[in-house]
Amino acid sequence: MIELRETVNGVSFIVRVQPRASRTAITGFVGDTLKLALAAPPVEGKANEALVRFFADLLEVPRSAVEILSGEQSRNKVVRVSGVTPSWVQSRLTT
Repeated sequence: MIELRETVNGVSFIVRVQPRASRTAITGFVGDTLKLALAAPPVEGKANEALVRFFADLLEVPRSAVEILSGEQSRNKVVRVSGVTPSWVQSRLTT
């Protein structure tokens, strides 16, 4: 399972993305990193927008609650979601 870090601003975790996939979906876990396939291309922020939209829908939060803390130009990203608990995130990631 991935490592979820709880802060006063929400829950953060590490994601490794694979852009230009056939569909957007969680494809597995590697150590403490969540692997995510994104159908969007890594051009003009489209993959980052798709990532934010995916996690907002999955975790049932507004898009404004999902933020990429680091790695906007990289496949490895740190994502923070505000207004959720680690147990909520864990339960949604495993369903």
